[in-house]
Amino acid sequence: MAQPTGEFRQEAVRTRGGELVSGGLLVGVGAPDGSEARPCPEEWRPRPRRIERSEPARGPVGGVGRAVGPLALGAGPTDLPLLDREADIAELLGLLAEGRSIRLVGQAGSGRSTLLSAVAEAAADLAPGGVVQLCGHRRTAADLLQDLFAATHHAPGHRPDPGQLAAHLAGIRAVVVIDEAEPTGAELEELLAAAPGCAFLISVAPDSPLLPGDSRMRDHAVAGLSRSACLALAARLAGRPLDVAEKAWAVDLWFESEGLPLRFVQAAALLRQRDVSVDALVAAEDDRLDVFGAVDEPVHDPDPAVRENALRRTVPLPSVAETASPAVRLAEGLSEPAQAVLRLAVALGGECPTAPHLPALIDVGQGESALAELADAGLAVSIGGHHRLTAGALDLLAPHWPARGCVDGAAQHFAWWVGHSSVSLEQIAAEAEVVIGVLLADRNSGRHEAVVRLARAAAPALALALRWGAWERVLQLGLEAARGTGATVDQAWFHHELGVYAICVQQPSRAIAELETALTLRASAGEQRGVAAARRMLDLLRADGRQLPAAAVAAAPGRGPVIRKIAARVPAGLKARAGKRRRVVVASAAVLTFGVLGTAVAMSITGPDEHKGNDPHGRLDDVGDTGNAPMPLPSASSGPGTAGTGAAEPGSPAATATSPEPSASGSASHSPSASPTRKPSSSPGATGSGAPQQPQPQQPAPGQPQPPVQQPGQPPGGSAGGGTGGGTGGGGTQPGGGTNTSPPPKPTVTPSSSAPGQTPSGSATGTSTSSPSSSTSTG
Repeated sequence: MAQPTGEFRQEAVRTRGGELVSGGLLVGVGAPDGSEARPCPEEWRPRPRRIERSEPARGPVGGVGRAVGPLALGAGPTDLPLLDREADIAELLGLLAEGRSIRLVGQAGSGRSTLLSAVAEAAADLAPGGVVQLCGHRRTAADLLQDLFAATHHAPGHRPDPGQLAAHLAGIRAVVVIDEAEPTGAELEELLAAAPGCAFLISVAPDSPLLPGDSRMRDHAVAGLSRSACLALAARLAGRPLDVAEKAWAVDLWFESEGLPLRFVQAAALLRQRDVSVDALVAAEDDRLDVFGAVDEPVHDPDPAVRENALRRTVPLPSVAETASPAVRLAEGLSEPAQAVLRLAVALGGECPTAPHLPALIDVGQGESALAELADAGLAVSIGGHHRLTAGALDLLAPHWPARGCVDGAAQHFAWWVGHSSVSLEQIAAEAEVVIGVLLADRNSGRHEAVVRLARAAAPALALALRWGAWERVLQLGLEAARGTGATVDQAWFHHELGVYAICVQQPSRAIAELETALTLRASAGEQRGVAAARRMLDLLRADGRQLPAAAVAAAPGRGPVIRKIAARVPAGLKARAGKRRRVVVASAAVLTFGVLGTAVAMSITGPDEHKGNDPHGRLDDVGDTGNAPMPLPSASSGPGTAGTGAAEPGSPAATATSPEPSASGSASHSPSASPTRKPSSSPGATGSGAPQQPQPQQPAPGQPQPPVQQPGQPPGGSAGGGTGGGTGGGGTQPGGGTNTSPPPKPTVTPSSSAPGQTPSGSATGTSTSSPSSSTSTG
């Protein structure tokens, strides 16, 4: 990540520009006169491609992947196991396997993020789409849907509109894990409805409202750890066993905190600070003994461990009040670089910039170690690609750790950074919360010019990075600061950008109000080019009755199977053979059924577990783009030998006239021994209600076979076991007036022999093909 060097100069600040596709619009961002949207040509519209599980995820930085808080909330290093959560993990995995969505609730510091990461790792093979991990910190519901789309589809620079997004996400079958989700209520229900085939596992804030009665989700309470687990956690993080006094102190803390893991992470940090004081006393005593000896002193134990334990008893343990609010005491025991980073985070509202920014902001060269020290002390946690202070730490530290000018120049630094060509859009998206923190800090300090400068530089970059929730927030803060400075040109620019944003999110009324305000301000300031740009946007809105151009919405697949059914399928090695065998049995049953009835019967062949029966590749778990699509229903208009739109009744003249005619599959795969005088009654491509009806003669024409005569006790539509696709063969009348009593031939399914415009023989309208053993020539 590039960092600035030397002095900041205004001319060095560049505005990032580019284009993106939003629904059916092509949006140009970063132009001098403001962003501009226009209808996107069809050939320029992206074609999103589904990312398979074998490919690396292309989601935003920090959005897809495991949360990286090392010690916060009890995660610990890689060799520290998750304590006392086995029952919770097993219960959550069982609910996810049934396709249920779960919301983790609990007090601040109860370990929700750690439990979330553990369940996500254990559920890797639970669903066909695997696990998608997203960061919900400071994300809107629209941002989370976009992140889910970006993690499962390859379409850079593309933000689908709601209709497109629903069509793309409807085919996803995955476990979606969202940490620190902020949408609640109706927004959360809309998030779940947009991806109906996914099971969601979401961690929410402790003060989130209760779920409605008809919600798809259910709450899972994350309680504190047991007493033994808390003592083990404190000992492991302290790096040594606890003595009797420390165990009693830890038990009191367990009763007071109800076993919250965060409190014991911070308690272990307090014990480490106490060990530092004990080590200082031991070193001082050793130095005194080396210089003065043991003159006039009691006899000391030669064992250093005994002397250390004796000196440790002289250092008091923290009181219960100090352990209840340990942030100030922990901050006082940090190193100077860590204290400087902590002061910067307090000034930015709890958001810590990533390590490459620290040398330019506060002159801290070892930023990684300083951030790790904050995490080890339980004062910060890493989520979404950057660190932030833990719950409650900001309120406790703000009165005791003032900013002291640590954010001076931060706006200039980030205004230069977001426009630098070496900085990627993913890096900008990861620092969006930090940029907003800088804007808020400068606004509170009255530096409106710095806010306007940073907002104008960061807004186009956030728009191109598809962090549109942050884009809107930056534009609003910039407009507020521009009003404070009284700059008409800046106010007009922010109103224009907010109008383009409203166009992209399909809010035409808001867009017209913002653009008309920008047009008025630019006209008063004499900006002719700006006036023309605002008028073009208004013309786009007012064309065709204010209907915004929209992209073509793909057909949304039907409701797919829940994850429970997917997880309960046969092993992967048996899926192909089982799928082929099942299709043959289904097609054979359909053929025999139509042979007995002699007509097309509307029926559904798809079973409860067969959601892709027409797939020639035999994949049962691939429901990405087709959903639960049943096999084509049989109808009277599905074959070339069909007349009219309705099914003929057995024994009727229409059924008698059409019974010796070949079916769709029969005409496409005729054998050489078939009767040469047999002709179809309609053109091979005529299907549906629009097909012209052929005249139905009362008597068969010369040269045609006689229709079979129904015998008493015989099923209608031909002799027993007779088929409709073999002319007079099969169970029909034999030459010489005899009746064939031999068993019917075994039907043959030939999916590859269907002619264009005809239904494949493996579908519901398929019949047996003609063969020398099943048909005879007449005439």
